[in-house]
Amino acid sequence: MFKKHIVRAVATAAVVFGGIGLAGCSGGGDGGGGGAEGDLVTVGFVAVGPEGAWREANEANIQETFTEDAGYDLRYAPATNLDQQSQIDAFTSFVDEGVDVILLSATEGSGWEASLERAQEAEIPVILIDRGIEPNDDSLYATRIAPDNMVVSESVAEWAVSAFPEGANYFVLEGPAGVSVVNERNEGFQSVIGEDDAFVSLGAQTANWSTEEARSVMETVLQANDNDVQFVFAQNDEMGLGAVQAVEAAGLTPGVDVQIATIDGTRPALEALAAGQLSFVAEYNPLFGETALEAVETVLDGGEVDSYIIVPSETFDSPEAAETALPDRQF
Repeated sequence: MFKKHIVRAVATAAVVFGGIGLAGCSGGGDGGGGGAEGDLVTVGFVAVGPEGAWREANEANIQETFTEDAGYDLRYAPATNLDQQSQIDAFTSFVDEGVDVILLSATEGSGWEASLERAQEAEIPVILIDRGIEPNDDSLYATRIAPDNMVVSESVAEWAVSAFPEGANYFVLEGPAGVSVVNERNEGFQSVIGEDDAFVSLGAQTANWSTEEARSVMETVLQANDNDVQFVFAQNDEMGLGAVQAVEAAGLTPGVDVQIATIDGTRPALEALAAGQLSFVAEYNPLFGETALEAVETVLDGGEVDSYIIVPSETFDSPEAAETALPDRQF
């Protein structure tokens, strides 16, 4: 069985598995689709598909890592219009095909128990990419690989407490309901901000990771509160940039009248931070294809992996920090 405990990593740490090489990866699990030595390892990737810059960078990184040259046949199956049933259907097909391993990045956290149990019965290991499942039963998968949403969102709240020592009226732009990362980001943020009575919540609403929806939501929020909003927490960069547009449309100055913090750390967000439009950006590092590859190698070789592998991420709290990071930003 897999080793089940969580390993936390600080932002400067490297995620390593002991230097396992590619040479031992030609075989599959006992009940998977592994063939003779020299065959490609088949990997079913149940993906989210188009959902913004972070997702594009993450899924491209996975695809660029699991190549034929590296010994893999990666079968990419993005969701149809973010529909969970299309993901369940793809997952079932991969089990029926007898792939060696499945990578799962779920559009919704719940509803996966039967699929995961079926993969377990077929002895096909499953690795969660980015998003967890709810309720979380780590006996049904090998590991989850992702940055720590709790730590990332706590960093946003800790910055806000320091930026507003006398408190602030704030609003939260959330991702889609039912997604594990949304719940985790809410929990981490509230674990800090909820302890400070000087912060007054004006509410929270999903904007579905969308710039356009976030602008519309924030325009309504600003009008309803006579522009008396000092702080916006956007759970991804695109929504944060939508909030910037709404603040400007209201005749206010983002970064001065309304401070906006986001999560992801994409190039557009860092450019907005460098320009003073955003005030704080917490990176949610999408580039962990190599980490996933080494986890797959370990699992297929019969080794142990931790049930949660934390991907190190950084934070950016000034235009100068953004300017320093931008030349090397890959997403």
